[in-house]
Amino acid sequence: MHTTETPTGRTAPVGEIMSDEDELARSFAAFDERAFAVVHSRWRPLVHAMAARALGDAQEAEDVTQQVFLAAWLGRGRFRPEQGALGAWISGIAHRKTADALAARARRARLVEAAGRTLAVAPAPRTGGVPDGALDRVVLSGELVRLPRPQRQVLRLAFYEDLTHVQIAERTGIPLGTVKSHARRGLHRLRDRIGSGGLAA
Repeated sequence: MHTTETPTGRTAPVGEIMSDEDELARSFAAFDERAFAVVHSRWRPLVHAMAARALGDAQEAEDVTQQVFLAAWLGRGRFRPEQGALGAWISGIAHRKTADALAARARRARLVEAAGRTLAVAPAPRTGGVPDGALDRVVLSGELVRLPRPQRQVLRLAFYEDLTHVQIAERTGIPLGTVKSHARRGLHRLRDRIGSGGLAA
């Protein structure tokens, strides 16, 4: 007999499929783990197809699919069978998680673009160039935390909030020349780490 693992780590038989949609919805809302196993088996292909179509990336779609069913399990107390079909509720979660993934992708692209604008004021590296994708890895891996606080503050505002040097100066009250100096020094430190192989892939 096939079983499906629930988010709690327990397994539930999938072979005993509940044919009645209302019964399945009521059981799911009542925290029945067997019902969750059936829900996962029944709607996973649709959720994955929706995510893959929107994201165009199989691994990212798989991640989103897992997030959808984890969110469904953790949020099962909010499902109300009398307010709508279970499948529609699952699809709604899938739409939200897919939108979140697309927004995160767009944010990463803005970070790289912001980093590129900031790099325009920095001196050229002594040897070689910046590897493709290195700056977003720097941001995401927490390398900024290693910088002195003024440099970290300036670069975080540039990377995460997409602010120009003028906007950073207005936001922080730091003179524009000092903002540019902090940006140059911070980027120089990051470039040194990249060039020395100190950055984890």
